[in-house]
Amino acid sequence: MRSWQPTTTHEARVARAELLRTIREFFYARNVLEVDTALLSNGTVTDEHLDAFDTEFNFAPSGKPTRLYLQTSPEYAMKRLLCADSGSIYQICKAFRHEGEGRWHNPEFTMLEWYRLGFDHFALMEEVDALLQETLATSPADKMTYQQAFQTYLNIDPLSAGDNVLLKAMEQQNIDIHAPQSLSDDSKLQLLFSYAIEPKIGIDKPCFIYNFPASQAALAKLSAADERVAERFEVYYRGAELANGFNELSAASEQRQRFETDNEKRRAANLPVKPIDENFLSALDAGLPSCAGVALGIDRLLMLKTNATHIQEVINFAVSRA
Repeated sequence: MRSWQPTTTHEARVARAELLRTIREFFYARNVLEVDTALLSNGTVTDEHLDAFDTEFNFAPSGKPTRLYLQTSPEYAMKRLLCADSGSIYQICKAFRHEGEGRWHNPEFTMLEWYRLGFDHFALMEEVDALLQETLATSPADKMTYQQAFQTYLNIDPLSAGDNVLLKAMEQQNIDIHAPQSLSDDSKLQLLFSYAIEPKIGIDKPCFIYNFPASQAALAKLSAADERVAERFEVYYRGAELANGFNELSAASEQRQRFETDNEKRRAANLPVKPIDENFLSALDAGLPSCAGVALGIDRLLMLKTNATHIQEVINFAVSRA
């Protein structure tokens, strides 16, 4: 195949168009407004495990160069709309993450993100499940807490397990990496989840894992019932991590502290510190309505719908042909 040609078939392109139409009809029936936000931002994610692309723009009339970042998700901009009384909203857009090209990932990809006013993470899991049934004809999903998953498949409690327990579990799972003792507990948990749990869940129908450790809270509220966990969920199906959702944190001061903690972790890991999105924090100060939100990978969803084995089969021009 010549390098100018797409890696998709015409049938895959038709399937994408049909999938997008189904998604739009799904939200239209639920009175959720489609919105559009900027791809470039002055701020970016501080998460030490995410890296954004950046570029310079010379603002007129001074011509002073300013660094802008391609969004890894439209989350901050969409929450600014929520703070401006948009009501429940969704967006289908491009997102960018500076990560390696692989079976499930292309650095430029298509994301579906939506926010539902008055929902908690349980109500949103039900709606995500309904969307998967609509688009993939799945059976109703399984659900288990992060703690239950570790107890079921590894016989350990991730909320109380100490360093020795986690290292022993990694050894039992033949997770062979350099200097595992130097990893944070969260990194050990993420490796254990990836190696020992992900391959065993979501095989015949989607599986939601919810109530992640508070240290992995990101932008989620902590649980009022158990402050060791955050009201966050992920959904897995047929080998793919499809979506990541939160009962959204609305406290600007706590969100700023989390961003600053992220940057402290970046310094400790000799990673560049990232600029905090002040427009986003100002919006939270003005007031974010009670809501839950989720981001879902369209390309991965399409892979499952068409039984594709590689993301290049559903993206016309992957980064290697950009």
